[in-house]
Amino acid sequence: MTTMRSFKVTEFGKPLTETEQDLPELTGAQVLVKVGSCGVCHSDLHLWEGHFDLGGGHKMDLSQALRLPHTLGHEIAGTVVAVGPDVKDAKVGDRRLVYPWIGCGKCALCAAGKEHLCSRPLALGTAIDGGFSDHVVVPNERYLVDFTGIPEELACTYACSGLTAYSALNKAEGVAEDSPLLIIGAGGVGLAAVQLAKDVCGVAPVVAEIDKSKWDAAKEAGAADVIDPSDKEARKAFMKATGGAATVIDFVGAQASAEFGMGVLRKGGKMVMVGLFGGAMTISLPILPLKAITLEGAYVGSLEELKQLVALAQSGKQSEIPVNVRPLDEVQEALDALRDGKVVGRSVLQP
Repeated sequence: MTTMRSFKVTEFGKPLTETEQDLPELTGAQVLVKVGSCGVCHSDLHLWEGHFDLGGGHKMDLSQALRLPHTLGHEIAGTVVAVGPDVKDAKVGDRRLVYPWIGCGKCALCAAGKEHLCSRPLALGTAIDGGFSDHVVVPNERYLVDFTGIPEELACTYACSGLTAYSALNKAEGVAEDSPLLIIGAGGVGLAAVQLAKDVCGVAPVVAEIDKSKWDAAKEAGAADVIDPSDKEARKAFMKATGGAATVIDFVGAQASAEFGMGVLRKGGKMVMVGLFGGAMTISLPILPLKAITLEGAYVGSLEELKQLVALAQSGKQSEIPVNVRPLDEVQEALDALRDGKVVGRSVLQP
């Protein structure tokens, strides 16, 4: 095969365009991966739409930062089919998970192992072409992770949803049997966090989810309890029984979810914001010192954290999340379903 087939954003918010182009010649330590599975993420949805909702009628315009045409997709697993002249360890035939959150490699954050926070990123699917394709070029072999023993369609989701959940859980503080961890949202990332919570934090979390069709999935994933955040009586009962959450992790990131999370924190509690649904909230500033509340953002995770997560899964300490496998040709339908809130777990595309 000398060409690659991709589905690209050619106009924001419009159906993706199928394209065919020559396979590139590899240089340096680049690796060509034949995509076996690629997850569909909410970030893909926002990038396709061309903006993030900042609330109050304001939007973060991505049209200047994202050059079109562009291939989305950053949850990638597949098989190495070619390597550059400087590659030392990767071999043709290796089945690997791809760490997509690649930085410039030159700044202080990259030197500290925090490439995912680099201000000049080269991230797959966001800054450079990603996995909504049958092939993807990985800039360096160091971003390949062996996922032996894990189903490929599950392993690919670790690159973002699993990693995001794991990294957010690592930020939890003060959690114990009598100091609850509360997770807001039982979508793909939230469910991954529910499954990991016992191993990472030592407790089964309480889940707040407005969509009752997702309650069973949350309970099956290991939730100690599920509550409706829009039910004022449920909130009162939670506060009376627990005194409030030690840590709240919001995997939705909407005004209503954030306000609910801040409202159920105990004194000294911590709120970790993850979701990118969009919106804004007003915080009474004196409340922060009076309740000694910590508010922290969490954005995906490091390469080292991905390796830790994969090792945890390989040890049998993580169950599978619901995965809906679709052919790559149905990428637009997958994005539409995600936008309309019709996905339980994770959609995964396979060329």
